[in-house]
Amino acid sequence: MSAPENRAEQVPTHIARAPEDVATHGELPSYGLVASSAATERTGSHSGIRLVLPPPISANRYWRSFVPRGGSRAITCVSDEARAYKRDALKLALAAGVRSPIRGRVALDVQLYPARPLDWAKRSRKDPDGWADSVRCIDLDNVLKVLLDALKGVAFGDDSWVRSLHAQRMEPDEHGARVVVTISPLVRERVAPELPL
Repeated sequence: MSAPENRAEQVPTHIARAPEDVATHGELPSYGLVASSAATERTGSHSGIRLVLPPPISANRYWRSFVPRGGSRAITCVSDEARAYKRDALKLALAAGVRSPIRGRVALDVQLYPARPLDWAKRSRKDPDGWADSVRCIDLDNVLKVLLDALKGVAFGDDSWVRSLHAQRMEPDEHGARVVVTISPLVRERVAPELPL
């Protein structure tokens, strides 16, 4: 077996790496972890996708407005930051092995982790139960629009197929700021399968 093949086997299979970032920085510190990636198998059905992504920009910065040269009215369009986040999410999903979106109805579970501050130990000694409440973090409702837009056409077909959405802000930990999103297919049971269509 050649040296590159040996090296590839030594890299944990649960770590996805964006090729450009690996070349520049080595292993990604906390983004791109993937589990339950049966979505990458060509079995014809998906069991789900789990991705770890950088926190998205706020929905407040999703749109930008400007008056074009020679124009008299402002035009509103998706901001460069929002497009860059969508590109990054696509790269990480591809590096994680996602090759096609789940088709049909899906359920999303979103876990938002804020960055743990350097003085977290001092804060936790002062207020063991509530120290994390004072940690700055993007609001959950501002995360969802940008995240869903970034994963549309990548992990699921369209946001109109998102039929269940659960979002939760988590406690800061040693792995840094990130958003963990799990996309699971929803299969409808026929009410009376014995009846003809």
